[in-house]
Amino acid sequence: MKRRAEEREKEMKKKKLLEELGESRLPYMTPGDAGFHQLWKTKYSKLIFRKSDTVPEELHQVVQEGFLTLRKHSCFFQDLVRIKGKDFVTPVSRILIGNPGCTYKYLNTRLFTVPWPTEGYEIKYWSPQIHDACKALIKLNDYLHIEAIQALQGQNSSETKDTVVVEREQNFDTSIKEKGSVLKDQSSCYVSEDDYTSLKNRTSFNLTLLNYMDPLQMLYLKQEPYFGMGNMAVSWHHDENLVARSTVAVYSYSCEGSAVEESSEQNLKGRDPAVWHVGLKVAWDIETPGLAIPLHQGDCYLMLDDLNMTHQHCVLAGFLPRFSSTHRVADCSRGTLDYIFGQCELALQNLQAGSDSIPLSLKSLEVAVVKQVEETHNEVEFEWLRQFWFQGKRYLKCTDWWLKPMARLEEFWRKMEVMTSLVLSEVGKEDQTVEQRNETISCLLLVLTERQKLRKEWTARHSEECQKYNYTNRLLGTLRSPDASHKQQRVCQKTRNQNATPSGQMMTVICLCHMILRK
Repeated sequence: MKRRAEEREKEMKKKKLLEELGESRLPYMTPGDAGFHQLWKTKYSKLIFRKSDTVPEELHQVVQEGFLTLRKHSCFFQDLVRIKGKDFVTPVSRILIGNPGCTYKYLNTRLFTVPWPTEGYEIKYWSPQIHDACKALIKLNDYLHIEAIQALQGQNSSETKDTVVVEREQNFDTSIKEKGSVLKDQSSCYVSEDDYTSLKNRTSFNLTLLNYMDPLQMLYLKQEPYFGMGNMAVSWHHDENLVARSTVAVYSYSCEGSAVEESSEQNLKGRDPAVWHVGLKVAWDIETPGLAIPLHQGDCYLMLDDLNMTHQHCVLAGFLPRFSSTHRVADCSRGTLDYIFGQCELALQNLQAGSDSIPLSLKSLEVAVVKQVEETHNEVEFEWLRQFWFQGKRYLKCTDWWLKPMARLEEFWRKMEVMTSLVLSEVGKEDQTVEQRNETISCLLLVLTERQKLRKEWTARHSEECQKYNYTNRLLGTLRSPDASHKQQRVCQKTRNQNATPSGQMMTVICLCHMILRK
């Protein structure tokens, strides 16, 4: 409900802005314009740019090799996202890499991290090259974390002359450790210990969303609607589901190729269409000119503090294929395995284990307990199991790490299906007062109605997916994987097909609940 309300509000603002513009276009500036740097300083000061020659060469090498390795192993996928009740395939191909057990949700699609090498976790990659690529992204993550802390400290202090500089000739791994140590030691010069901890938490990136697109392979790209900036790879947006006021850090890599990276025309009006740019604007504002900043091979930029909330950004396509690594502090309060396992274990505390002679039973029929169990039941099914399997076994291109936890979640889900049946059985017995029965059923009815509605939606999504089978498989790469075990193939098929029969039974249950309430 909240998500749909936000989408409606966004559409209304967009419609109003376009109506105000009419046939005209808003002004924007590039580095070639006289007022560009003054505009950046006054209206976009929380955007920090780092040219490629300030980044250690060793880091460039391992990260760019990692990008190419992941593309070679077909690890990038176009997402099937849901906007206003309809499915769309994204023009950009993506892969999420980060802390084991983390997820990131955008446009009603939950992505599951390919875990990067982490101490204490056993992660089996399908090739040593994929392991090395993920390891390279941790190095980039560490580097951008330090850069972000330093940039925020610079924003909070006029003592920019104390900015830490590391010689380019230093060993990269050593320089990261030393730089981090020096920054912490010098933090007292800038902020208090509590403020430094806050800065660290808002820059401790727990995942990176990697993007890849070859514009010349795209049949169609949307045109930027407000400024006339040209082809967009990613439309205007705020990044979603992040820790409040956290930094977003981006590393950009345009592949070398036969296409000319920059136009030979020096007197172009506006941005050079051959070069990738990041566009920025003040959200829903028609007074402030926008910015279009060229992105060359190995450039980085940081969106600090509340910039992601007060401004919007887009990605403007050039001619060459491009990778980017977008490092985020994702809000994982409800998006980690630890969280959902904890919710399931809490719910299952209400299940009294049976034996050969004693059937399963519920410990409590208190409304609050029933509500928690059934809401967790919905969350496991629609936010985890269906989201995971709907995307196909794309993660098996890199690792099988997610298969065991998903099998465990399905076991939890099965037990909660039993618990739903037990609740319905108990409320029909005579030992409950009418008031208790009605209170329990009213609570249960809300959750079951939501479950019925969501199962219908997922049934429709799966039906649409089947109708577009060849098209979707070609775009998303969700072909049947020979590496998955037969058991996991059956789990996948069963989870994907839990639609028609349960939906019919659910409608019957909902009707019975209404009948009992009317008695």
